[in-house]
Amino acid sequence: MKLISETQRLIIRQLTLDDAEFIIQLLNEESFIRYIADKNVRTHADAVNYLMNGPLASYRDYGFGLNVILLKETTTPIGICGLLKRAELDYPDLGYAFLTEFCQKGYATEAAFSVLNAGMKAHSLDTVLAVTLLDNESSNRLLQKIGFELKGTMALYGSQNNVYEYMSA
Repeated sequence: MKLISETQRLIIRQLTLDDAEFIIQLLNEESFIRYIADKNVRTHADAVNYLMNGPLASYRDYGFGLNVILLKETTTPIGICGLLKRAELDYPDLGYAFLTEFCQKGYATEAAFSVLNAGMKAHSLDTVLAVTLLDNESSNRLLQKIGFELKGTMALYGSQNNVYEYMSA
């Protein structure tokens, strides 16, 4: 497993197949289904398939992808955060999701800022996008807080989304 970055409170590392049970829990959170999508990951086999064809394939193809976020003190997994490459977007985009019990504690901001900076440096990126539903107020606030600028909206996966851009200085 590859370490991506560490913060004062978090360890951020690449996902492995050993994270399957956590992925089942996270992808079935009400907020994940509401604001991201229902990935239909219900069983261990579904989670392994999701990991193999999602994050692990992204690491292989692009050198980056979603990472697991762990509390440093306990190594408890609390969310995912990483850079994604989608065919619909011209640049990689920042994605994240956290278990509800760990929201509103600053972990998402801490992880997103760390992953964004580590990813841009490691992969020589000068632009990263982020896409979020118009009514996902906490994600819209988080992106602005860490320096993303709202560029407009676009239809993606059947919904209108805000499109944010972050450019290195």
